[in-house]
Amino acid sequence: MRERGSIRLRRAVVGLLATGGLLATMLLGTPGTSGAASSPTYYVSVGDSYSVGYQPGLGATSGYTGYVAKKTKLTLVNFGCGGATTSSIINTIGCPDVLPHTAGGVAYPTTTQAAAAEAFLSAHKGHIGLITVSIGGNDVTSCAAGASPIPCVAAAVSSISTNVTALASGLRSAAGSKVPIIGLTYPDVILGSYVYPTQPAPASTITLAKLSVTAFKSLINPTLSKAYSQAGGVLVDVTAATGAYTSLSRTVKLKPYGTIPVPVASVCTLTWFCAKGNIHATTKGYTLIGKLVAARYAVMTKA
Repeated sequence: MRERGSIRLRRAVVGLLATGGLLATMLLGTPGTSGAASSPTYYVSVGDSYSVGYQPGLGATSGYTGYVAKKTKLTLVNFGCGGATTSSIINTIGCPDVLPHTAGGVAYPTTTQAAAAEAFLSAHKGHIGLITVSIGGNDVTSCAAGASPIPCVAAAVSSISTNVTALASGLRSAAGSKVPIIGLTYPDVILGSYVYPTQPAPASTITLAKLSVTAFKSLINPTLSKAYSQAGGVLVDVTAATGAYTSLSRTVKLKPYGTIPVPVASVCTLTWFCAKGNIHATTKGYTLIGKLVAARYAVMTKA
């Protein structure tokens, strides 16, 4: 009798402890999170040098990802790699251009950027709040120097479509169906060739600048938009938001360039192209991109 009573007592104690443990888990959440176990914790960034906020002479800066992380109150985990293309992000082992001091930076010397990001997403499923992707710019950069830039871009977007569709699909599968995926395009920096390296620009350069707008508006951005949408993601059109589609006949005065088209002035203010011939955004440019991402995230997560 005492033995049976003892067994019943042990079972009661074990049951009480188990109930208490379950209650504690429900109240405290999974380690590494705050609040309920399903609350998002991480913001995962993948892509090229734009994703790590590169600026000439400064290296990696907080960029747009730092702004977004602060705004969303999510912990930034950044897999971005300078020079990445839509092919290298899937196929290249490690990052050949690691930028020191990358905010939230993660090293992946034995795997690809895409695989490393997917592994993290899978390991933290249920705790991912946002994924952003900046990729594709390096696939078409060389076209600006070619004799036939539009056919060059048209050929490049075929591989961009295949690679970004595969990338977005892999990220979606690893993260789950509800995590916002926001893809990004770029400012049309080639508009800055109106003033860099010479001013006034020769007719051939002005023609190239006009063609660059067509390339973004009709080829690059629609391709990216479709690729992300197939994975339930969205594209933030940074090209449009930075004024590239504004009429070139509208002018404004901007020091030290004088009177220049409004879209060119926007590129000069938001990127380093006019001053240094560098394609990357200034702090002001990255902040604008961050605001665009944060605004789209708010819409996507609105109850």
